[in-house]
Amino acid sequence: MTKKKSEAANEDQTRDTKKKSVSAVKSSQKEKPVLAKQVKSSKEEEDLLLDSATDSDYDGDSLSGSLNSDDFDSDVFDSEDDASQKETEGGDKDSSEDELELHGNEDSDDDDEGEQVDSENDEEDGSDEEREVAEESDSSEDEVAPRNTVGDVPLEWYKDEKHIGYDITGKKITKKEKQDKLDSFLANMDDSKNWRKIYDEYNDEEVELTKEESKLIRRMLKGEAPHADFDPYAPYVDWFKWDDAIHPLSSAPEPKRRFIPSKWEAKKVVKYVRAIRKGLIKFDKPEEEPNVYLLWGDDSASDQKSKHLTYIPPPKLKLPGHEESYNPSLEYIPTEEEKAAYELMYEEDRPKFIPKRFTSLRSIPAYENALKESFDRCLDLYLCPRVRKKRINIDPESLKPKLPSRKDLRPYPNSCYLEYKGHTGAVTSVSPDCSGQWIASGSADGSVRIWEVETGRCLKVWQFKEAVKCVAWNPLPDFPILAVAIGQDLVILNTELGTDEEQQKIEELLRLGTLPEQDEAVAAIVSWLPDETYGGIKIKHFKNISYVDWHPRGDYLSAVMSAGETRGVVIHQLSMHKTQRLPIKMRGLPVCTLFHPTHRGMFIIATKKNVRVFNLQKRELAIKKLETGLREISSMAIHPGGDNLIVGSKEGKMCWFDMDLSSKPYKTLKNHPKDITNVAFHRSYPLFASCSEDSTAYVFHGKVYSDLNENPLIVPLEILRGHSTSSNRGVLDCKFHPRQPWLFTAGADSVIKLYCH
Repeated sequence: MTKKKSEAANEDQTRDTKKKSVSAVKSSQKEKPVLAKQVKSSKEEEDLLLDSATDSDYDGDSLSGSLNSDDFDSDVFDSEDDASQKETEGGDKDSSEDELELHGNEDSDDDDEGEQVDSENDEEDGSDEEREVAEESDSSEDEVAPRNTVGDVPLEWYKDEKHIGYDITGKKITKKEKQDKLDSFLANMDDSKNWRKIYDEYNDEEVELTKEESKLIRRMLKGEAPHADFDPYAPYVDWFKWDDAIHPLSSAPEPKRRFIPSKWEAKKVVKYVRAIRKGLIKFDKPEEEPNVYLLWGDDSASDQKSKHLTYIPPPKLKLPGHEESYNPSLEYIPTEEEKAAYELMYEEDRPKFIPKRFTSLRSIPAYENALKESFDRCLDLYLCPRVRKKRINIDPESLKPKLPSRKDLRPYPNSCYLEYKGHTGAVTSVSPDCSGQWIASGSADGSVRIWEVETGRCLKVWQFKEAVKCVAWNPLPDFPILAVAIGQDLVILNTELGTDEEQQKIEELLRLGTLPEQDEAVAAIVSWLPDETYGGIKIKHFKNISYVDWHPRGDYLSAVMSAGETRGVVIHQLSMHKTQRLPIKMRGLPVCTLFHPTHRGMFIIATKKNVRVFNLQKRELAIKKLETGLREISSMAIHPGGDNLIVGSKEGKMCWFDMDLSSKPYKTLKNHPKDITNVAFHRSYPLFASCSEDSTAYVFHGKVYSDLNENPLIVPLEILRGHSTSSNRGVLDCKFHPRQPWLFTAGADSVIKLYCH
């Protein structure tokens, strides 16, 4: 099979050579009219040339039974190179040689049979001829013989001579006169093709590169093939025919040694292992480089940057300025008064270096703090590690929680519906009754008023000598009484609302008979007295009252005295006309108190820093301590469910506590730029609000889920504006309507506003 393939390839090469020779002879005949006369027609010419080709040495495989050239795609010869080669050879030969070649072709007809018989013997000669043709095809007709024929003689030998060598005739090649640099520069500037010229030192002449040569140089500089038509990624041509191959190239079975380990290698390994154990073979241990680096942070000598990605070079020392010169200007030198002032400063604020003036460098003494500053510098570099923190680039919008739309959270108060005007001073406190029909308000002008909610009509007015600090309506519908804090007095007023039976019960409740005996400690704090002015009860305290809160059952009432310290919180029982001190020790100044809405004995006290939860029935220490982290607490409100608490502060922050979850805030909201004066929860709707000295009130949606695994949902809803900003106190109090999603706000502008949905 290999022999057949070689024969087929030789036959294809022979036919290609014949065709190329035909084209070469045609071109020579057009140039020479003598040969054109001898050959009558192109057909006779082709026959003669074909006959002459059979007489050549390329017909080794041109047998009748040989393979066709179409069976293989032979690309041994480049058609363009062969055509140019044949044309060059044809142009160089004389007309006599062409005639002899034609006569030789006529004589080859007689020897055709002999050539076919001896074709097998001439295969080797044909292959040698093909190699010669391939070698000749690499030559180019553009090559020109060098003018200088000195060969490999160095041109340095002709450095002192007037010539550089000899031409082909043996004449000296004289050196050209060197042009002046200025003239050569001007000539080069005027010549647009100067960048293509190259000086040939061997022949002492300038050679201008052609476009093809410049392109070839560019490709070579880019690392590409010199010739543009060369394909470095030509598809692979599989010469072997796999279609008819039904047997492997070698059908010998696989030897067994390929499947078992080598015994010789095993013996060699055992030999090396024994030598290593006996110590005959010793390995050189790699020398461990000491982990030493420059403390002063020279990046050129330290490899800390390569070892640690977070390495930061230490900051360089500040370069000395004009004041540290040995002869500074007079403006840098301090006077005696300034030096005396430096001595009175603290050591931290005192300047570390005081400029001095010296006449010469020789008179400069040693720097007294040099050793100390070097030691401090070493301590800073050693004890203050520098690490580059990774910063993650995250879109801030993606961190915002996906909150529901405000339209889905309606109803909530968003616009002012009604204003209650009548007070002449700032309204300090408001309190709606449990039915939602009436609202009580206290003002700094000493008046307490009762308003009808829906109409804004003022029903009743009480006037006192001092400013009203707080008002609180009893939560029971059968006892429409009002607690008012005025200075050191806590007054229980009968609002005269309700049925006659209810009024009889209230009169019996407010009638002081024989008072029970009280402890000396309690008697020093509180005294019960009848109110002769308005027919109620007056409870006199030893300090000013700042906050009042009713128990959900309406019988107990807590009073807070901010200046009372450990005795600042007392609890009054209205039915027994009795006062009790807390059985616990207070820590810090109290701000406000709350009774738990569901648990009977739970009592919550807020001091200026923390919130503590107590169980009054067990009379023990605080059950839970809530760490607010606020500067100063101003107000507090508890959710109707009893598990969540909001705390307002005097720095504009509001904290939401989930008391079952943690003692730290679940959420901290920073909305108000000024102090928060009060916070409030709605009894039935998932709403809570806060008011501030910035004359605004914020309404939030705060939904608490029954599922303990879900966190409360907090969504800001509305900012309520409308109170005058002329007064610095803004909105002093806010309360929700007990049944409707309405909000009452008490402003320092002596106006009460009702916001509805």
